[in-house]
Formats: sequence, C-alpha cells, structure tokens
Amino acid sequence: MAQPTLSTVSVTMADGGVTESEQDIEKKIEETRQRFKDEYVQDSSDKYDSRDVERLQKDDAWAEGYLTWRQYVVEDTLKMIDESFQWRREYRVHDLTESSIPKWMFESGAVYLHGYDKEGNKLFWFKVKLHIKDAKTIQDKKKYVAFWLESYAKREPGMPLSVVFDMSESGLGNIDMDFVKYIINCFKVYYPKFLSKMIMYEMPWIMNAAWKIVKTWLGPEAISKLKFVSKSEVQNYIGPEYLPPHMGGTDPFKYSYPPLPDDDFQTPISENGPIASEDENESKDGEMESKETLESSFSSEPQALRPKKVNFVEDSLRLEDGDRVEAASRTKGARKPLTTFKGSLLHISPAEELCFGSKETEKKCLIILNNVTKNQVAFKVRTTAPEKYRVKPSNTSCEPGASVDIVVSLHGGFQSSLQDRFLVMAAEMENNSGSSSPELAQFWKEVPKSKVMEHRLRCHVLESSPVFSSLTDSPLASGTSSQPDLHTMLMRVVASNSKLEQQLNQCLWIQKVLTVLVSFLMAFSFCTLYLVYIGSGPYDQGPGPGPAPPSL
Repeated sequence: MAQPTLSTVSVTMADGGVTESEQDIEKKIEETRQRFKDEYVQDSSDKYDSRDVERLQKDDAWAEGYLTWRQYVVEDTLKMIDESFQWRREYRVHDLTESSIPKWMFESGAVYLHGYDKEGNKLFWFKVKLHIKDAKTIQDKKKYVAFWLESYAKREPGMPLSVVFDMSESGLGNIDMDFVKYIINCFKVYYPKFLSKMIMYEMPWIMNAAWKIVKTWLGPEAISKLKFVSKSEVQNYIGPEYLPPHMGGTDPFKYSYPPLPDDDFQTPISENGPIASEDENESKDGEMESKETLESSFSSEPQALRPKKVNFVEDSLRLEDGDRVEAASRTKGARKPLTTFKGSLLHISPAEELCFGSKETEKKCLIILNNVTKNQVAFKVRTTAPEKYRVKPSNTSCEPGASVDIVVSLHGGFQSSLQDRFLVMAAEMENNSGSSSPELAQFWKEVPKSKVMEHRLRCHVLESSPVFSSLTDSPLASGTSSQPDLHTMLMRVVASNSKLEQQLNQCLWIQKVLTVLVSFLMAFSFCTLYLVYIGSGPYDQGPGPGPAPPSL
C-alpha cells in the first residue's frame, strides 16, 4: 500500500458531511472485511465469485469505495457488498468478453466510452434513440453495460465516469424503465464511487413523468449528480472538443466497430524531437495491435484528424557510470514522485498522476521505474497527446533490480490538460540480454499481449494563485519536498472557498429579491382587501326603514 500523503489524512464526504480520519477508515475496512467473512461468506460460499471475496480482503481502495458510498456505516456497507457480489457472480463479470456479447450490440453504437468532461472524467455515452424496449434482448443489454463498466474498472481503477444520456430524437418508445433502473443500480450498488455525474441532454418534455420516477431510484446520495442540460448548457460540463456537432461541439468522432473505441495512446516525441530514421513498421504494428482486444484498443479519432504520430529511435544505451552526469542534468528540475504503484514487473512512481503547471519549474515530471524481476524488462511510454510531451527515454529496457528515471516535459508553448493520459507498457525479456533498437522492435512484435503489463497515469493541472506565488518562489518553498503538495492543497482550499463565497453571495441576492417580492405582494394584497371592503360597504347594509307612511 502506498505511503499516505497530506491529501489522505482525512476524507470528507460531499453528500453527508461526514469526516473520517485515516485511522478510523483503516479500522472500518478491517471490521467490514472480518464481518463479511464471518457473517456472509462462511455459510454462503456459493453465492459469490471467490475472486471478488479474495480481492475484498486485499484491495483497500475497493473496500473503502463501498464504505464511502454508504457514508462509513458498516452495516449498510455489508448489505451493499452482498448485493454487489451476488450480481457479479450472476453476470459472470470476470469472464465477460466481446465474444460473450451479441455482435450486433457493439455494431449498434448505442453504448460506448469516448472522450472526457472538463474535470477529466471519462464519458460513458448512451444514445437513447438507438435503444428499443425488447424483453427478449434485455438480459444481453445488461451484460453489455456490465462488460463496458468492468473493462473500464480494471483498466482505470478508482477513476470515475460521467454518464451522458443523449436523448436527441428520442421518444417514449426508446425508454425502458427496467433497463434505466439497472443502469442506475450499476452506479448506486455494483460500482461504488464510479459516478461523477449523470448528464441528461435535451430530454423531451413528454419524458418528464418517467424521469420523476428515475429520481426516486437515484436516492439522496446520487440525486445531486443528475444534470439536465440543453444545447446551450452542455458545454458547462463537456468541452466542444468532445461534443458531436449536433450538440454544438467540434468532435468529428463517429462510432464504428471493430475496433472498440477508447483512448488513442501514441508514441510521444523524444527529447530531441523527431528523428529521421523512423521505424514505420512499429507504427503499423501498433495500429494492428489496437484491434485485437479491449485491453489494447486505442482508436477514438479519425486518422485524418489525429495528431501526427512520431516514432523514435529506441534508447539502446544503458546508464553507465559515464552517463550519470548527463542523467542528473536531464532530471534536474523535474517534479519527483511521492507515491508508488507496485506492479508484477515494475514498481512505477508516481502511482496515479503526473502534476504539471504553467510555470517553467512545473513543466517537468519524473517517472521512476524499478525492475522487481530477475530478468531484463522492456518498457514503452505512450500518451494520448504526443504533440504536447517529450519523453526521455521512452522505449528501452531495465536491468534486473535496477531503476530508470524517465523525464516527461511539456513541449513548446503547450499546456497540460486533465484529459491527457500516459500508458506505461512493460514485458519481461527472458533469454534476451540486448536492448538495441532492432532487438526491441522485434521483441514487441512477438511478445504475447497476456504478458504485457500496462499501467495508466493521468495528468493533474496545478492551479496558479497570486496569493501563494511569493511562497512558491521563495527559497523556503523550494527547499522542502512536501511543499508542492501542501501548496496544491492550499490552492484547492482557496478555490473552494471562493466558489462557496460566490454561491453564498448569490443566495443572499436571491433572498433579498424574494423578500422584496413578498413585501410587494403582501402590500398589494392588503390594498386589494381594503378597496374591496370599502367598495362593498353600502351594498352589504341593504335598504333602510325609510320614512313612516302618512297617517290617514
């Protein structure tokens, strides 16, 4: 388990306002594991997949995900885990593959992953107009959704999704309430903490009644994540580069199968720029590899609009004593990682994200690879934005027990984005002692996909704040290794307080307007009642007795 940082000292629940210390979380994780083993598994071992039970006992993040979604109430968490595990066994999610799903479902393009929202969350698209209610296919549709979610969960653990229901040109005939309820349960029970937001685009007015029912299914912990948007509002959540033209965007992507669309990881530029002697065969092989399985399908944009794919001459020289001075100068100024992902072949630091900022001192990051095997390990680094980044080295090998420092730097005037991703690929080179370009190129062509370890890193953009600019430029700030993290946390707090202040001012303004309106209405009501009372007075009294009749 990675060493805790300042950001993991406490966890605050956005929905319930519950704050848990790290020690309390660890105690509740252990309590949850022990009680689930004693109360649920002991007498009902056939109810669950053994792989899920084993993972719960070992994966702290998975166990904490269930606890967080149930606001750290162990009793509710146990019930959620029980329901989730039974579903996982029923749908055999561990064994779902493309071949287990009817091909026509993939070809329809009704469900797919593509692009990112403005917070860097992956977009999970549902084209509602392509869904037709059919009792015969409902079970296959549910497996289809489970296939996408489980595949994404394995590749991007802990990374939330933003679900987009595109309701353009849809009607009541496209709404299957049973299927909608299933999708909601996937995020509410089966995949906790996976839902960032649920964007409902251009919902027809005729569906209002149906979605009132859906709101009751979401529950209080997820109702705030539901966003109803029109064409003019959708860009508040998704940038135009990932919106199709009919939603006011500029994304030319069109779904097609095969292959399955996903992030387009490409070879980054080497530190010295493009090299004349490019290995074009590797480029072609990389494109062919993307069509084999979901784990390596990276074709999300049309070829004409993709950034130019640049290959490089692999770094064939290892770091000898004479090269250490050059390596030290290359890594100078690079942001050093504080967390570590422990893989089967390599330990990779940082574990999850590379942090870039707008300042010159924030435009370099360091990836450290440690070989934990007894053999030489070949590795590649790829990115979804090859035109932005330079990577050195980006394709070489690492000796047994040795480590390699990889410098990732922003190229030219480019800025990092939350949507940018990096992919580290590694494979063990048994009976292979060389690392020259021809040997590596041939090795990557022949190595089975099952033996390739993959680890993904996302980008985090450091916010610049004038309040702390003097702190970050001071010798004190540069002298402590923990200052960048502390500075980032402080900037986030300031940004959060600023947003809260804006919301508070807006609420106060609305309150004043409402007070004036209520006062006006009350005054108007009193005036109306008074006028009615005055105007109707003589008629309410009726005719008087009048003069006495004359006497005879």
